[in-house]
Amino acid sequence: MKFSLGGSLKLAFRPWVEGLENVPAEGPAILASNHLSFSDSFFLPAVLDRKVTFIAKAEYFTSPGVKGKLTAAFFKGVGQLPVDRSGARGAGEAAIKAGIEVIEKGGLFGIYPEGTRSPDGRLYRGKPGGLARVALATGAPVIPVAMIDTEKIQPPGKVVPKLMRPGIRIGKPLDFTRYQGMEGDRFILRSVTDEVMYEIMKLSGQEYVDIYATAAKRQIADAEKAAKEAVKAEIAAREESGA
Repeated sequence: MKFSLGGSLKLAFRPWVEGLENVPAEGPAILASNHLSFSDSFFLPAVLDRKVTFIAKAEYFTSPGVKGKLTAAFFKGVGQLPVDRSGARGAGEAAIKAGIEVIEKGGLFGIYPEGTRSPDGRLYRGKPGGLARVALATGAPVIPVAMIDTEKIQPPGKVVPKLMRPGIRIGKPLDFTRYQGMEGDRFILRSVTDEVMYEIMKLSGQEYVDIYATAAKRQIADAEKAAKEAVKAEIAAREESGA
């Protein structure tokens, strides 16, 4: 996958990269990145010599039919691990367990602290569960990563990507071993997550919004629904007055 898909991505999109020297040539590390596009999980591994393991929803691996099998093979090939997200708490624990297993094997574990793609290109508050707990349970360094302009290549809902040059900035590793063994302290988890998000913000240049991206998506959906209802009400009122 790295030679076929990765080579094709680099040839077609020519992503620029800063800070490659911050990713260790061997040994465990956590790559904590902002999340702008579905393609983020492909561009980052494509520019690295090492394999990066992300987590992905289990549906990608269990869909029926030929298409489902091809999809499952593809995601396995690019290093994605299936996680059942049907229950929020269970999904979180499964993701943490998967991350710890990758780190214990000396691998690179990729994670998006925001938990979902940004709905508008801004950087949202990091969720304190997965990233911080994996870092504190393993002592692995956390490497902040900023994806640049990938949302312009493939916005949510867009199937065919636009050919343009994205960027990737990789920051210096962050050491949280001073908190190791304190993953049960929610204030420590919050502090670790916020420190990582601050570094991502500096690398990406994004505007920071101190709410979760999932909450922002709900607000946007509610606003769109309210706007549609207002249009329907206006049309109905006009039809009634015209009658």
